[in-house]
Formats: sequence, structure tokens, C-alpha cells
Amino acid sequence: MYAVIKTGGKQYRVAAGEKIKVEQMPADVGAEITLDQVLMVGEGESVKVGTPTVAGAKVTAKVLSHGRGPKVMIFKMRRRKHYQKHQGHRQNYTEIQISEISA
Repeated sequence: MYAVIKTGGKQYRVAAGEKIKVEQMPADVGAEITLDQVLMVGEGESVKVGTPTVAGAKVTAKVLSHGRGPKVMIFKMRRRKHYQKHQGHRQNYTEIQISEISA
């Protein structure tokens, strides 16, 4: 069984037992969270597609850790104008493990 969930403005295809990194969530490490924005649930040939979400479907997950992603370098330059700008960014994330999908 798999599901397509929406969290942090992004969509993820998940199955039970998977570990994924999502946008940072305000939850403690080790806490159980419920993701109720389930857009689609599928099992074998049967697929339920929500409009926009599947009614009564939810995904439970456990928070494993919080962290920061790799550094992304931003470099802006205007040729012949003596303008250069260096900037770096590291995005925060929360790593979760999918425990159960209920439809």
C-alpha cells in the first residue's frame, strides 16, 4: 500500500517503513505525528484519488531527527560593473519514518 501526501508545500509518495526528509515540522524527536492531507491511496490495481484529499485517510509517522541539508551556494555577478555577491543557504528538514497508512 502506498499514498501520496502533502506536507510543507510538497508532495511525497510514501509506503509503510520508508524514511523521508520533509520540510521542518514543529515536533519533538520520537513523537508520533499524523499527516491527514492524503491526496491519493493505492494498493495493487485499486487507487483512490481525492478531490482534493481522500476522506478519512491518514498517514502516521515517527519523527527520527531534525537537521540541515547541504549548503547551496548562490553567486550573482554583473559583468563589467564590479558587482559580485556570494551567499549560502542550508535548508532545515525533519526526517520521518512512515509507520502506517490507513484509508
